[in-house]
Amino acid sequence: MRADRTRNLISHVVLMFGVVLSIFPFYWMVVMASNTTPDIFSYPPKLVIGSHLFENMGKVLDNIDFFGSMLVTLIVSVAVTVLVLFFDSLAAFAFAKYEFPGRNWLFGLLLATFMIPAQLSLVPQFVTLAEFGWIGSLKALIIPGAANAFGIFWMRQYARGAIPDELIAAAKVDGAGFFRQYLTVGIPVLRPGLAFLGIFTFINVWNDYLWPLIVMTDPNKLPLQVALQQLNGIYGTDYSMVMAGALMSVIPLIGVFIIGGRHFIADIAAGAMKF
Repeated sequence: MRADRTRNLISHVVLMFGVVLSIFPFYWMVVMASNTTPDIFSYPPKLVIGSHLFENMGKVLDNIDFFGSMLVTLIVSVAVTVLVLFFDSLAAFAFAKYEFPGRNWLFGLLLATFMIPAQLSLVPQFVTLAEFGWIGSLKALIIPGAANAFGIFWMRQYARGAIPDELIAAAKVDGAGFFRQYLTVGIPVLRPGLAFLGIFTFINVWNDYLWPLIVMTDPNKLPLQVALQQLNGIYGTDYSMVMAGALMSVIPLIGVFIIGGRHFIADIAAGAMKF
């Protein structure tokens, strides 16, 4: 009994240490955002939250159209997330529960795209969108990200274990077609996996910098990460202002993670209760 308590104590100490390590970068960002640039470079460094947070946030709002860029980023992030959840789960449902010619070959080809660095597709993708006349529009940010190999792979693996074949057979007996099976059988069971994929996709799109920097030529439609880059001066940088902008951009992600994570955990718990 004493040995079990000791192991539990050690496990809790290690977990708490890991939590502190995980939270410290965010806390350090708050510290830098709430102090001045000279304070950031002082020695020893300040580890307490300062009194200049709202002043630095005001500087961010004075230098860039923060809320306009946030709206652009929000529109793109929501649109891409919705499209990814639909197309990836639909393809994954077909790969996991249906037999069709070339299924394994197509899935292998899909997995092979993981080995191609994303940077190699930038030029052909840019040329393609230029031919469509989409450069500078939000379509250039939304359409290329409407589906991805990781989402299909993740949802396919989840669907194979989560959706019993008996449910599919029962739906077929009731006369349900493919889309009805997907909506009435697949979606309810896949909700935990969709919650994770939604959080993952939303955060990735929100934080994307390289592709928006290349395709967005209209200064009035700059996504948030590209707009924040403008806070870096040519001859000098107010790092406290930059960190304040980074902090402001992270706050919506925390809300998304809390809301999505709660649904993710609730769905898993509900599934565990059923089984």
